[in-house]
Amino acid sequence: MKVLVTGGAGYIGSHIVRALGEKGYEVVVYDNLSYGHQWAVLSGRLIEGDLADQELLQDVFRKERFDAVIHMSAFIVVDESIREPLKYYRNNFVNALNLFDTCLQYHVHTCIFSSTAAVYGIPDEVPVSEDAPLLPINPYGASKVMVEQALHDLSISSPLKYIALRYFNVAGADRLARIGQARKDATHLITVALRTALGRQECLNIFGTDYTTPDGTCIRDYIHVDDLADAHILALEYLRHGGGSGVYNCGYGSGYSVQEVVNRVKQVTGVDFPVRYVGRRPGDPPELVADATKIRKDLGWIPKYHELDYIITTAWAWEKKMLSTPQTHP
Repeated sequence: MKVLVTGGAGYIGSHIVRALGEKGYEVVVYDNLSYGHQWAVLSGRLIEGDLADQELLQDVFRKERFDAVIHMSAFIVVDESIREPLKYYRNNFVNALNLFDTCLQYHVHTCIFSSTAAVYGIPDEVPVSEDAPLLPINPYGASKVMVEQALHDLSISSPLKYIALRYFNVAGADRLARIGQARKDATHLITVALRTALGRQECLNIFGTDYTTPDGTCIRDYIHVDDLADAHILALEYLRHGGGSGVYNCGYGSGYSVQEVVNRVKQVTGVDFPVRYVGRRPGDPPELVADATKIRKDLGWIPKYHELDYIITTAWAWEKKMLSTPQTHP
């Protein structure tokens, strides 16, 4: 089975590509390398290209004859999406339409979509289930809702079948430290905390201490990137064997506050790095924790790496490797 992975040279995409290769899939990565890296593609072949380039995209589909697509390409920084909403709607939504149009033209009717818990906004109930209202509070989340709606409509009007996986907070790195988060401007808490522990930045900012949570800081559900990669394989196999379209939360169902995560990072690294408490960041809901009942039941997903210390430890090994081999991992 030949699978196209858009954005497959990025952080999450590269772990999915590695997992696909280990399972024996033939993989082609399509990535403009704006945030991805050629060295991160451990399986298959890389084609450098942008989803806005419809001519190139059609040429790739014409030559490769894909069986399925895993669509990962997106901008993901919440506060940037608030400052530059058109950038997010063009890249995340319009480019997704380009891809889906090409899929239908070339009879590729299986699609796995990288969605996000940001579609829920500030949920009324936590843990949040897939049937909760979609009320995003930032353009990033809104752009993902729009793509999910497009997929739903296409699944009714065409042979396309899809699964949208709503990621909660993805963290950690490959267990052998071959790949991991390599964005210099990464904003995810665990990565930023570890880079502060390594002295790559002076201080870690904690945004907001007045949320309605036990310690006043935001609560999130952290999922190891390898467990998330496994969820994509299961989703692909589910559709391949006749399963229907749908949406699934990807999280563990347990939340940690920002302060709790920072404390655990300090314990794992042995570094008491400086922390600065600042005001809330625009677009951050107080608490997001997944109800993962559906994905466990339908897809048989069984997480293997749900311990927070393991997530931090694998990310720590990766960050130390990047620091020691900057010529390989920019």
